[in-house]
Amino acid sequence: MAKNLVIVESPAKAKTIKKFLGSNYKIEASMGHVKDLPKSKLGVDCENDYEPKYITIRGKGQLLAKLKKEAKKANKIFLATDPDREGEAISWHLYHALKSDTNKVLRISFNEITKEAVKGSIKAAREIDMDLVDAQQARRVLDRIVGYKISPLLWKKVKKGLSAGRVQSVALKLICQREKEIESFIPEEYWSLDAKLNAEGLKEPFVANFYGKDSKKLPLNNKKEIDTVIKVIKEGKFSVIDVKTTDRLRNPAAPFTTSTLQQEASKKLNFTTAKTMRIAQQLYEGVDIKGRGTTGLITYLRTDSTRISDEAHSGVLEFIGEKYGDEYKNANGAKAKVNSKNKTQDAHEAIRPTYTELEPITIKDALSRDQYRLYQLIWSRFVASRMQPAVYDNQKIKIDNNGYEFRTNVQVQKFNGFLKVYKAEEDTEISKKQLKISTKSILSLNEVLDIQHFTQPPARFTEAALVKILEENGVGRPSTYAPTISTILARGYVGKEQKKLFPTELGEIVYSILEGYFENIISVTFTANLEERLDSVEIGELHWKDVIRDFYPEFEKLVATAEEEISKIEIKDEETDIKCDLCGKNLVIKLGRYGKFLACPGFPECRNTKAIREKVEDVLCPKCGKEVLVKKTKKGRRYYGCEDNPECDFMSWNKPSTVICEKCGFMTVEKGKKLMCINENCKNIQENNQDNN
Repeated sequence: MAKNLVIVESPAKAKTIKKFLGSNYKIEASMGHVKDLPKSKLGVDCENDYEPKYITIRGKGQLLAKLKKEAKKANKIFLATDPDREGEAISWHLYHALKSDTNKVLRISFNEITKEAVKGSIKAAREIDMDLVDAQQARRVLDRIVGYKISPLLWKKVKKGLSAGRVQSVALKLICQREKEIESFIPEEYWSLDAKLNAEGLKEPFVANFYGKDSKKLPLNNKKEIDTVIKVIKEGKFSVIDVKTTDRLRNPAAPFTTSTLQQEASKKLNFTTAKTMRIAQQLYEGVDIKGRGTTGLITYLRTDSTRISDEAHSGVLEFIGEKYGDEYKNANGAKAKVNSKNKTQDAHEAIRPTYTELEPITIKDALSRDQYRLYQLIWSRFVASRMQPAVYDNQKIKIDNNGYEFRTNVQVQKFNGFLKVYKAEEDTEISKKQLKISTKSILSLNEVLDIQHFTQPPARFTEAALVKILEENGVGRPSTYAPTISTILARGYVGKEQKKLFPTELGEIVYSILEGYFENIISVTFTANLEERLDSVEIGELHWKDVIRDFYPEFEKLVATAEEEISKIEIKDEETDIKCDLCGKNLVIKLGRYGKFLACPGFPECRNTKAIREKVEDVLCPKCGKEVLVKKTKKGRRYYGCEDNPECDFMSWNKPSTVICEKCGFMTVEKGKKLMCINENCKNIQENNQDNN
């Protein structure tokens, strides 16, 4: 009979650990949290120093009874939940739920599920770290207060079922603000000028890019400016004035943190953040490998650190020497960027393979396609981080023509270094050989290449880009990024087309309310500062209730003001003159997940609904003269198109204006406080003097 009980979070983790500990240990899984705040009410006593009221999660009663029974029979109980705030809190709840002799309940944690790590953790068993527990409590209570106090205001103003989380509201704000930047963006003209040149002794011409005049950078903004340069250089002579060849090093990146893994998996594998975390969890908890049994393949997946253990460092160097040769080994490793805003998770290592010798290709048959691709990404990034830089011969050539300077760079790879293992898109070879050119070379003009460009608006966020900006601004932490993005997508506040995130009509309405009443609460700076205070709890510098005490009084005032003002606004469904096809009542305008729609006021007896045919008043299609309608893509993104679509293909992402272009008479569209002509040959920008703007 087993003498000791080990409680982990998942059956997969239990299966992996079981083979390391033998028959003296019984392994059970808690299936995540066993206690939490109640869903039906706030669960925080704001009148009694913000004391949380935890209850057993519905459906966990039978499981807890089983764990209590096993705990009574055990000599010692080891709580082996994940090595982070969340895991520590689960252990704390288990500790109290089991009601066992406190002397026999111990906490163990490990960064990787290997025999050495698990057995080592048993020897180093400790008490529960209350700083970690309190850090999780502070976040949970803070998020509960914000969500449960603001959400009912959205129900009154917009519709039932909406929510407003602390971090998700900041994410929504960033997406909405980016959309406004795109809508108001006015493109500016600029030109590029390249000279295709022949050189004596070269079989093929080469291209030099215009740089400027008299060694100073000179932008070319219009056709007139570029024609002036072209006229001069066609009359003048090209001559090489400088040739420099230097070594350029491209260094490998550090091993993955949670956020960099999410970003790279999005770019390289097209994974969502949620999918990346789900598959990484599977790799961490263990996969059945032929000849090895269930094996944890990577270290813990929630970390801000790029540090690795000395054992892992020496092990990977040995592997690199044997696999690729000693010339590829780099004992110094990739230089890690230190996150000065948050050092609380540096106790964890970076995300790396637990066994470097388990090359992805050798265990491919044991993994699903997605598991294999993510493991390969993690493995190759880690191995590359301990390899030498790639080395290039970088040839810089400067060319003059009557004071106008052209430049060209030729890059040839001398040593592939870490690129032997881990390549990015930008790591392609630019050239196979150097240009055999000197200051004595005779050049002649082959062709002038002048191209008109227009500046582009800022790009919409992808999931990876949103994670990056949240991390850069100190908003949220590694464990929060994936659920934050999943929540705003699931709530219908944000849609996604071709990996790009955009606010839906519902999202814009929610954001406008949050910005109107809770501007400070959803401020990026405020949220980042709050995160730093929560981190101070984690390292024992601040009591967790002090964070809540400082936050709640001012927040309560904002909620009271918002409730008072919103209560004065009578929210009525807007009645239309469109009759219901089923019962004859006048349909009303409702707001749903993807925006406004027509519905019968006789609901639930009559469930008839219709899409709204919303036209742009006093604006006709510039192609066929029919009405222009407000439409939505399948994902809910708004645009403006002709009612005669698909016969007429007119569409615009920007709202058409009733004001015509003062230069050519074409239609204009709204660009923030300006109007832009849609005529490709005009693109005139003029003031928007309409009263409603």
